[in-house]
Amino acid sequence: MTQRLDRIDLLRAAAMLWMTAYHFCFDLNFFRLIREDFYRDPFWTWQRTAIVSLFLFTAGLSQAVALHQGQTWARFWRRWWLVAGAALLVTAGSLLVFPKSFIHFGVLHGIALMLIVVRLTAGWGAWLWPLGALAIGLTFVAPALILSVPALEVLNTPWLNGLGLISRKPVTEDYVPLLPWLGVMWWGVAAGRWAMSERPQWLGSSAPAQGGRRVLVQLGRWSLSYYLLHQPVLMGLIWLGIQLA
Repeated sequence: MTQRLDRIDLLRAAAMLWMTAYHFCFDLNFFRLIREDFYRDPFWTWQRTAIVSLFLFTAGLSQAVALHQGQTWARFWRRWWLVAGAALLVTAGSLLVFPKSFIHFGVLHGIALMLIVVRLTAGWGAWLWPLGALAIGLTFVAPALILSVPALEVLNTPWLNGLGLISRKPVTEDYVPLLPWLGVMWWGVAAGRWAMSERPQWLGSSAPAQGGRRVLVQLGRWSLSYYLLHQPVLMGLIWLGIQLA
């Protein structure tokens, strides 16, 4: 049985609260209560990048801890199926709200694929640092490479969008492909494995937290459920507020 470390859950909770604030503003814009460009304005696009990066780095830390504590493949697959099933729910829900730009490869789809890759490569040690940099760097090279080699245009097709080697971003409300984001999770794994070996206290304790810290730790431990529910709740509350105004 693996044990959760509270500082990792606190990091995850911070990402979730930041995500909630971001999505609340996004939903206000969706209902035309504010006017912002969430797709091109750097103020919003860089926030999204930071939130996703924090989520994936934390996911990498968690995988490092799980492996250090001897997580079995059976337990891994039980968790993986929850993530994959949640990704399908996100696709179905977004198809109802955004039929022209539904989420076909968002953050949960990406995490499901990355978790398998990370599980298979976690033993590569310090190589994960340069591999992470390479995964991120390839996405900057891909557009020019595709333009110079016409046969690589196939990478822009929907069936291969999940790789992330594209020259045209697909029309979708959330897009978290394997590259560059696997690089961030690899860095999380590398950092986690180093910390468990050299500075385990940095990742916190498995002892019960107290007070407000306990609330945040619990929030971090129920991240998947929260992720699935927060947007329907936010949009429902805003819609209700509009009806009552």
